[in-house]
Amino acid sequence: MAFTLSALIFPNLHLTYIHILRFQNRVTQEMASLQDIGMSAAINILSALSFLVAFALLRLQPINDRVYFPKWYLKGIRGSPTKSGGLVKNVVNLDLKTYIKFLNWMPAALNMPEPELTEHAGLDSTAFMRIYLLGLKIFIPITLLAFVVLVPVNWTGNTLERIKDLTFSNIDKLSISNVPPGSNRFWAHLLMSYVFSYWTCYVLYYEYKTIASLRLRYLASENRRPDQFTVLVKNVPPDPDESVSEHVEHFFCVNHPDHYLMHHVVYNANNLAKLVAKKKSLQNWLVYYQNKHERHPTKKPTTKTGLWGLWGSRVDAVGYYTAEISKLNQEENAERERVASDPTATVPAAFVSFKTRWGAAVCAQTQQSSNPTIWLTEWAPQPRDVFWDNLAIPYVELSVRRLLMAICLFLLTFFFMIPIAFVQSLANIEGIMKVLPFLKPLIEKKVVKSVIQGFLPGIVLKIFLILLPTILMTMSRIEGFTSLSSLERRSAEKYHLFILVNVFLGSIVTGTAFQQLEKFINEPSTEFTKTIGVSIPMKATFFMTYVMVDGWAGVAAEILRLVPLVMFHLKNTFLVKTEEDREQAMDPGCLDFATSEPRIQLYFLIGLVYSVITPVLLPFIVVFFAFSYMVFRHQIINVYDQKYESAAAFWPQVHKRVITGLIISQLLLMGLFSTKGVAKSTLLLIAQPIMTFWFHRLCKGRFETAFMKLPLQEAMVKDTLEKATEPNLNLRAYLKDAYVHPVFKGGELERPVAIDEEENSPLVATKRNSYRSSRHDSDASSEVGV
Repeated sequence: MAFTLSALIFPNLHLTYIHILRFQNRVTQEMASLQDIGMSAAINILSALSFLVAFALLRLQPINDRVYFPKWYLKGIRGSPTKSGGLVKNVVNLDLKTYIKFLNWMPAALNMPEPELTEHAGLDSTAFMRIYLLGLKIFIPITLLAFVVLVPVNWTGNTLERIKDLTFSNIDKLSISNVPPGSNRFWAHLLMSYVFSYWTCYVLYYEYKTIASLRLRYLASENRRPDQFTVLVKNVPPDPDESVSEHVEHFFCVNHPDHYLMHHVVYNANNLAKLVAKKKSLQNWLVYYQNKHERHPTKKPTTKTGLWGLWGSRVDAVGYYTAEISKLNQEENAERERVASDPTATVPAAFVSFKTRWGAAVCAQTQQSSNPTIWLTEWAPQPRDVFWDNLAIPYVELSVRRLLMAICLFLLTFFFMIPIAFVQSLANIEGIMKVLPFLKPLIEKKVVKSVIQGFLPGIVLKIFLILLPTILMTMSRIEGFTSLSSLERRSAEKYHLFILVNVFLGSIVTGTAFQQLEKFINEPSTEFTKTIGVSIPMKATFFMTYVMVDGWAGVAAEILRLVPLVMFHLKNTFLVKTEEDREQAMDPGCLDFATSEPRIQLYFLIGLVYSVITPVLLPFIVVFFAFSYMVFRHQIINVYDQKYESAAAFWPQVHKRVITGLIISQLLLMGLFSTKGVAKSTLLLIAQPIMTFWFHRLCKGRFETAFMKLPLQEAMVKDTLEKATEPNLNLRAYLKDAYVHPVFKGGELERPVAIDEEENSPLVATKRNSYRSSRHDSDASSEVGV
């Protein structure tokens, strides 16, 4: 499917495929055997065990304590290991009893109850862990049922041996390909398909319901936060007589007179932020050279003035960076004054705060003007969740940016099929020997051959995907999303599409087509469709190796934290002078939703597609979900420090993507059945995607509003309770600096003060010349700006 679509849209890409296909046609094909899968499993299990043992030992050493338990340090609960007993004891754990229990982190990761986990790490972390639980709830029963019903049906089919010149392995005998065309055995697959789809939807429904309830309870019980009272207003219309700040204040005093409290206009401080970031980088270098000079007072450190210190004249490093920081201070002060005084530096947007949550909810969830393109309101992100760089983008420019990024995503997704095709060709031993004949003696060795076919394709594909998340996040930033959480959700959407097209569909089409090329070219159309039906389940061996490389060894490598470990000790050696420096040297990391969640969705997709076609793959999926649940729960408890808290706002996207995987599996099964001489049963499968889509719409209407809007009833309850428990709360002081740009905090930026004395007046002061007439009753309607 992906091959046909790309061929129609990109003729040159189609020619590339044809060229590769012709090359592959000149060699003999060979599928990965049970020995290859066994070799891959052995390598990845040993790799995972090595990572786990290394982690279990490294985490016990006092010198690594801040690397493997940074979250407790950030919370102020954990202190540095004891310094009594000499230098050796501060570096190496000499208590032999602790090594006996070096695997006690596993039960500890599972023992923390979910409510305590939510209080400790936030609802986002809890909901993320429930994605792994969702996988276990879906696939454990499906695996058991598939092995009881489908595996015996497939194994006794005895069909593959009867097809001449078709390459297959013993694993393929456990797939649907081994069932004779037109056989009544396909009724078992059809029935199991309905059972698996029903069970998946059942689990999804109750998980959606549970997460929605958890979100509402979390929001109801949560402590006071600035975003509960604040709305982000964008596309403020220009006014010839008033500044943006005055215009915003006037509009909300007129249209929300009983609830408006204050506002912060948004400034285009991107250049100032760059200067601040540059100064911070220079200060880090200054600290480094000062530390170096303190260790060797007789020798002054030097550096080159060129880029990264690689060229230019050599100068005294401390004096050079001190002078550079002094220059940046002057530039920063000048830029700060420019932003404060230049009207063009004010963006037509503002954070507007209200006296109550109810007032904020009404404003955020209603249309403010008869013109739907101005006075656009939405819930403000948390202050730490705001992506300040994108607040300065004009509204009209946003539409253009998003259109361009949609085109770029489409091109990136389909042109990336070329390296994917190359990766799949690596699975062919003869192809490698054809290109690199001098490696033939080495490759022909049995062990090396098994390693290449069972291990190499997955690891090379993984390397290809390393740089992709950075590209997709940059594209999301260009699109103009104004919060880190929305940026990650949007990047996750792109990443999921990319994985779906290139990793899943691309792997099936290119890899399988190469392996069965001779039959594609030489056989008539009737036999061609049969070969397609056989070839899809044959790709299960590739996904087995991919799951083991990425889902077993890859997850185990995550808990080792090798890069943060090395970086911490480098910083601790060269930069750290105080405890504050040491805390800044820690890199706790966080749950990277933009890449982690789409990766999980790939396993959902693989499991759902092959649950009926090749059930033997399902245990690999179950192991991934179980192992990942334990590892990431440990990381959430002890390591990760989340950059924001969205109260599980991402769950509707999680649900939608699992539904997408389910529908894809149903459509592929329909296509497979059409090649098996059971056309009547294919008609019975048509109802599945239709009912699944209806189920998605049902869940969307039933639960999605809980993730998009705050019920006014809940807002009123919290406001009433707060008024009763804290009658003297000074909300203005609480919100005063909440939505001030970080580069202005502590700076001398003059900010507008909201009007208090007008609260008891029926009229609102304005500087508009057009309003200094007798038409005072037209204030509200005139603010529309149409």
